[in-house]
Amino acid sequence: MSALGERWLAAAYDGARWLVALRPLERLYRAAVARRAAAFAAGRREVWRAPVPVIVVGNLTLGGTGKSPLVAWLVRHLCARGWRPGILSRGYGGRGHAYPLRVDDRTSAARCGDEPRMLADQTGVPVMVDPDRPRGARQLLAEGCDILISDDGLQHLALARDLELVVVDGARGFGNGRCLPAGPLREPLERLARVDAVVVNGEPRFAPPAGAFRMRLVPTAWRRLDDGERRPLAPLPFAAPVHAVAGIGRPARFFETLEALGVAAMPHPFGDHHAYRAEELAFDDGRPLVMTAKDAVKCRGLAPADSWVLEVEASPGPDFAAWLDERLAPGPETNSRVGSAPAPHQE
Repeated sequence: MSALGERWLAAAYDGARWLVALRPLERLYRAAVARRAAAFAAGRREVWRAPVPVIVVGNLTLGGTGKSPLVAWLVRHLCARGWRPGILSRGYGGRGHAYPLRVDDRTSAARCGDEPRMLADQTGVPVMVDPDRPRGARQLLAEGCDILISDDGLQHLALARDLELVVVDGARGFGNGRCLPAGPLREPLERLARVDAVVVNGEPRFAPPAGAFRMRLVPTAWRRLDDGERRPLAPLPFAAPVHAVAGIGRPARFFETLEALGVAAMPHPFGDHHAYRAEELAFDDGRPLVMTAKDAVKCRGLAPADSWVLEVEASPGPDFAAWLDERLAPGPETNSRVGSAPAPHQE
């Protein structure tokens, strides 16, 4: 996102009064979203249903909410229960020449996008990038996957889904509650009534929907960028203060995490999905450099030797894990569709 886009997004979350002037455009946007959804619902646009369960992880807002860490947690959770999951992604920011694109060890983040590259590294399961999600889903089925996770797929209605999970940033919530361009919402808040579960990432500073689940992002280790060596969180494997770069949806979350870990850092925020240049990572004081896992897949070969990655994992509450297992019962052996038990916030 450009610097101008970042300033607009901050205004949308802060409820800047000048956004009132954009409400006529918001009405046009909402009408277009409604027409598109109605076309899929009425069968005027094709919806493809996979023969296996499909879990969509998405959000209503622009900007990062923690979707990708939850996708990685879902993969670990499902694998432990005998499923063979595959991840489907649009590959935002990637420049693939042909699709579907299977992310393997040789696929660069520049080609597939930073989040698919990160998820492939973190999970080891098949990751497929394709703007045409049904086509990518069929390729994952050909690789033997028996459950599909569509990352950032809430608005990709051409692929039918069995579960819709919406992730919300606890600090920013839904901003001013307005749709684009008068606010940060991709869809109106009424859409929440039709999803299966809402997961709030972090301590909510807003009134979350009734029955929403909670999750935290938990730091787990430091990883040296050049050789992948992992070190525990303490003692620090480097000398502080450090330079900290973050090109994610909300860079402040990373800087706040460093502060909570007691790491004195000089923050350097960048736009989400930022394509780094070597000169942006070169500082003249010899201090170590720390970054997120999403940044790391783009900084290999660019960052200085003393560069470290903070590894984090999503940690939903046990109530969410129990709810998910109930919805997926009896399990992969029967390849059954998802159960019919409603999400708590819909009861």
